[in-house]
Amino acid sequence: QVQLVESGGGLVQPGGSLRLSCAASGRIFRINTMGWYRQAPGKQRELVASIRSSGSTNYADSVKGRFTGSRDNAKNTVYLQMNSLKSEDTAVYYCNADVTYLSGGFYTDDFWGQGTQVTVSS
Repeated sequence: QVQLVESGGGLVQPGGSLRLSCAASGRIFRINTMGWYRQAPGKQRELVASIRSSGSTNYADSVKGRFTGSRDNAKNTVYLQMNSLKSEDTAVYYCNADVTYLSGGFYTDDFWGQGTQVTVSS
């Protein structure tokens, strides 16, 4: 059906930057909202940023002014530019997409990437 593949995680020092990417593939008719979530150890998964097909964005208060979400609709790819990273940003980051796809008919469903680890530490 639809696959989401993330890249760009890693280890970075406090104050540093990382850029995450997530590419969607499969029998995609239309990608509606794409977004990024994160889950730190012992905590619930939380929304970090969502990007609508129009490009409009929504951010968690904890990342406003530091993170920027964007997407390339032609490439079915969403990005998360993370600046001024803090230790509390350490988490597994997951890509999410609301996708209308073709499978004997048109269906709309939510899909998740496998997650990429972001560790902010000196």
